[in-house]
Amino acid sequence: MSACLWYISKYTAVPSARKGSTRPFLLLREMAQRGNRCVLFTSDSNHLTNPPKVDGPYLRQSIDGVEVCWVRTMKFAGAGSVKRTLSWFDFEWRLWRVPKSSFPRPDAVIVSIPSLLTIFNGLWLRWRYGCRLIYEVRDVWPLTIVEEGGYSRYNPFIVFLRATELLAYRCADEIVGTMPNLVQHVDASLRGHAPVECIPFGVHPDMFEHVAPVPEEWIARFVPKNKFIVCHAGTIGTSNGLDTLVDCARAMRDCPDIHFLVVGEGGLQGRYERECADLPNITFTGPVPKDMVQSVLRLCDLLYYSVTPSKLWDFGLSLNKIIDYMLAGKPITASYTGYPSMVEEAGAGTSVPAGDPVALKDEILRLKAAGGDTLRAMGERGRGWLLARRGYDTLAQRYLELALPGRDAR
Repeated sequence: MSACLWYISKYTAVPSARKGSTRPFLLLREMAQRGNRCVLFTSDSNHLTNPPKVDGPYLRQSIDGVEVCWVRTMKFAGAGSVKRTLSWFDFEWRLWRVPKSSFPRPDAVIVSIPSLLTIFNGLWLRWRYGCRLIYEVRDVWPLTIVEEGGYSRYNPFIVFLRATELLAYRCADEIVGTMPNLVQHVDASLRGHAPVECIPFGVHPDMFEHVAPVPEEWIARFVPKNKFIVCHAGTIGTSNGLDTLVDCARAMRDCPDIHFLVVGEGGLQGRYERECADLPNITFTGPVPKDMVQSVLRLCDLLYYSVTPSKLWDFGLSLNKIIDYMLAGKPITASYTGYPSMVEEAGAGTSVPAGDPVALKDEILRLKAAGGDTLRAMGERGRGWLLARRGYDTLAQRYLELALPGRDAR
């Protein structure tokens, strides 16, 4: 029996966007292909992607079988802007005012953070329609801004967000985390909470069937020949812990056959470029188009990600870049201390303690010395594991069974 699902997230993207997470849309598209009605409510105020221009209060589009409603919301300049927080309230108010009678009646509503306030619209919609409510955690707020932003847990706004988080854990019918060990955080937060499940980021054929080649001039400019290339691809921001990579590159400046490549953009890009201006063994390329990422990664020998030391990682990782890395079929190493990631589970790479550039240097040298056959085998294991276990068709089916228990979820 077909059903209708509404997914509400202030921060998401559609496949045509040049950047941003498309996970919500890809899940809904798979659900729609099974004969279900799927509606995505999102905002045109999103610093992580490039939404369409919305002239009226909202814009409705039909994209690949998914009904998308873009809600016009207060704009802000960046992640640290006060207007970003104000835009949360603005989105919820404007979303509440969107006339719902023109949309199909939902059997389940999924509300997804980091905009915690969406739980209030979710609770109202459950009361109005008598549907199920799923609370999805893609980032553990407000703990994230306490750990990484330096805010006091006694800040009045943090106290309000924490109370909102606990309300969601208590009142939702199900809790879904993209990180594998969210249940530890929820257990420590509240007794009598809703059941917790993990539905992580996944892979879709679009990610490897439509790959653009890297222009020869780009390769000539950024990728030195006959060197062991260690690449970090993705956002260059506070939480990405790239100080460790920069310190490692400085410690390895006398290793002429190893070169570090940093692909992407972010708030700290300029600072790192200035700090590394005297280093011949590290190159910052800036961003590349999303459909070119796989081609860039395949030019490299070892792929790297890092995080800052934080208790957040006790609950596991949910990073888009790990999906891209494993899909590229390349070995991975990480500066990471926390709950084991799927890289370790798949045997696709290794990790060293977060924030330790000496350990990272030793690990890079060890992996380089292991030889091409060993590294190729690691990369192939990761790609095979990913394709077998993390397809969005599989994840969407699990989500349907969770959202609509006891029904013939197709």
